[in-house]
Amino acid sequence: MPERRERRTRWIKRGDYALEVEVDVVYPMDDPSEPCLEPKTVRWLDELATRLERGEVDHLDTVGRLYHAVKS
Repeated sequence: MPERRERRTRWIKRGDYALEVEVDVVYPMDDPSEPCLEPKTVRWLDELATRLERGEVDHLDTVGRLYHAVKS
């Protein structure tokens, strides 16, 4: 039986920005009760977090839904 895969939403928040992205999660055959992220996905999420910290909104707007906090 192959590993089960699903798409899930993940949020990254840094400073005044939040980014919503879709990622693949894997349910390993050893323990199918808990979804896991593959190493390449974790690295990608780390890269996106770094770009959020730098304020690279032009790029981030192309990979997911980007939100900016509004001060009231």
